[in-house]
Amino acid sequence: MKRFLFMAVACLLCCLCARAYEGSMKTHDAIASGGYQFWIYTPGGYDGSQAQPVVIFLHGRSLCGHNLQAVLRYGTLDAIKRGMVMPAIVIAPQTPGSWNPRKVADLLDWVEANYNVDTTRVYVLGMSLGGYGTMDLCGTYPGRIAAGMALCGGTTLRNVDGLGELPFWILHGTADRAVGINCSKTVVKQLQDDGKDSRLRFDWLPGASHGALARAFYLKDTYDWLFAHSLADPGRPVEREVNIDNDILNMAYSELRLLTRLVGEDDADENPLEYQEQQK
Repeated sequence: MKRFLFMAVACLLCCLCARAYEGSMKTHDAIASGGYQFWIYTPGGYDGSQAQPVVIFLHGRSLCGHNLQAVLRYGTLDAIKRGMVMPAIVIAPQTPGSWNPRKVADLLDWVEANYNVDTTRVYVLGMSLGGYGTMDLCGTYPGRIAAGMALCGGTTLRNVDGLGELPFWILHGTADRAVGINCSKTVVKQLQDDGKDSRLRFDWLPGASHGALARAFYLKDTYDWLFAHSLADPGRPVEREVNIDNDILNMAYSELRLLTRLVGEDDADENPLEYQEQQK
């Protein structure tokens, strides 16, 4: 069954993948003193006439600095470059050292003022340090974020109740030696103890390392789960039908290798998953 599904996915990727991705991807300087420089992607055909969802990608510690090219090493923008169809505006800021929720929110304000954005469909995802940033941002501004996904992260928030106000998915590998799984388990326990876990999903992936979670950025399921939510949903329920486990993550790795072959050697000089593994 898995072999059949993989072949079906492979055929679909062959149809979707082209040497050049559709849409526009460009860099932008910080919009305020002390703010973040960032990448912004607009999907193919975007002309401002239709409101677009927004995906915010927050990178991990290995990509911190002042070189925006580093942000393309792995994650949502790299997935787009490799053939992922993304029907949304994507914001990918770079932090020199840590994520500040207010600075990310300021960036979202700017995008909403300068692009036609569906403000009911703003999504956030990140891993490692970016997982911390995702929890901190969503826990601080739950009324602005339709759904969030934190991979192998944690939070600096003392009060995590805000994370219980939106659909939120936490994933962490049990063999993570860079960010221990207890960093996520502590958040889950706090939400459970406070009775704030009705919109929470969490999965502990047996034997999964820190870098293995980066594969989620290359799964269509990841973005399908995010896009299933809206601030306009009555009661803001969490989607529970989409699943991500080790087998599915391993499939993403195979799909990425296929995409790498399809897009050609010029775009395949580095495997982002192997790069992420090296940063543990």
